[in-house]
Amino acid sequence: MKRLFSNMGWLLGGRGFNAVLSLAYLALATRALGTIGFGHFALIVALGQTITGIANFQTWQFIVRWGANGAAGADAGGSIDPASAAEATGFAIALDLVSVVLGVALASVVVASAPYWLEVPPDLLWLAFGYCVISLAAIRTTPTGILRLHFRYASATAAEAVQPVIRALGAGLAFVLMPTVTGFIIAYAVAEVAVTIALWLVAARVQPMSLRAVSLKAIPARHKDAWRFVVSTNLSGSLSIAGKQVMILLVGTFGGAALAGGFRVASQLGQALVSLAQTVSKAILPELVHARENALEIARRMANIAAVGGVIAVVTALVFGRMGLELIAGEEFGLFYWAMVILAIAGAVELVGASLESLLVSAGKAHIAFIVRAVPTVLALVLLDAAIDWNGAKGAAFAMLGSSSLAVIGFYVAILNLSQIRLVVEPEEESGTDTKPVPPANL
Repeated sequence: MKRLFSNMGWLLGGRGFNAVLSLAYLALATRALGTIGFGHFALIVALGQTITGIANFQTWQFIVRWGANGAAGADAGGSIDPASAAEATGFAIALDLVSVVLGVALASVVVASAPYWLEVPPDLLWLAFGYCVISLAAIRTTPTGILRLHFRYASATAAEAVQPVIRALGAGLAFVLMPTVTGFIIAYAVAEVAVTIALWLVAARVQPMSLRAVSLKAIPARHKDAWRFVVSTNLSGSLSIAGKQVMILLVGTFGGAALAGGFRVASQLGQALVSLAQTVSKAILPELVHARENALEIARRMANIAAVGGVIAVVTALVFGRMGLELIAGEEFGLFYWAMVILAIAGAVELVGASLESLLVSAGKAHIAFIVRAVPTVLALVLLDAAIDWNGAKGAAFAMLGSSSLAVIGFYVAILNLSQIRLVVEPEEESGTDTKPVPPANL
């Protein structure tokens, strides 16, 4: 727990730094572009992040899972076998290359069809495609996984700080020199490239890499459940993107660019807790993989702490949310106050569920986690048009709240109903490792 809280401290510190600077570039973008212009900006960013999220494999999870469990003696202290770590990293890099190829093909189809379903001016479509390509080239889950495997959270936080700094500086330059959608998209794209370079440089110093280790065959040959885990985590990651970025795209489709812009602002402010939930998940997964028998207790404690934090954040949104919206984005965005509050509640729910979802993934039950999140996410997307017709941005926010609530309830039920939870992969036939099962606990 001590190491977990230390790692979370670095991650949350980075998130806090990011949050402060994000308010700066959000304020600059909204005031320079207005509701409709910011809506176009939000739709292009959401398009790029959607394509990247769908094509991208959650390679950091593969590195943590097989880089640690493949070791001949990975223990609570986190000892790592260099050969296993290198093999897992090579597999992750190979998957990243696949992601780029598939993502560019997907981006071509989606952007070409965008005029038929998305309110983005035709002259901005090439800009949208370019942002998609840069986002794909800037995939950075592999270097992030290397740093988490070695518990180098301080180094990761320092490298990731490059992104909000470049974004804020770029937004300032765009505000003065090019106060258009193109100017702010360029600032975002440069920040994506810069943080990726920084992470790779730091990761290479922690764990030297060789092109000879890049392979799609080595890990599946050693772990019979490898491709199932790869597909499950990719689909779960895609669902996470669908719950946020695809939602913004569909809000733009059904409600127009202005509604999408307002919803993006409300989402960024109200769902800051979702980012916090992702931070908790990223910090806790390596600990659950290593801790084995104590994983259930760690997950229970984190869920309890998250519940308290979620209540505090929702109360803060209720009391100071309207003032914050109007101060940062302008009075025209104050109309989205209640949408922001509802999204803050959804973020609190996600915060509680982060440790539960990580517990399922660490137990090798990523496919169950995917199914549990898939059903409510698809339901929310199907009902989104009706929700917007019913109550605009607030209706869309309620759809997200319902999706998050059903998913977290599903995680809890799934954990309780598992006959046993194995916190490492099945022991290899040749290793003879004895893995002690851990019975379900009442969380």
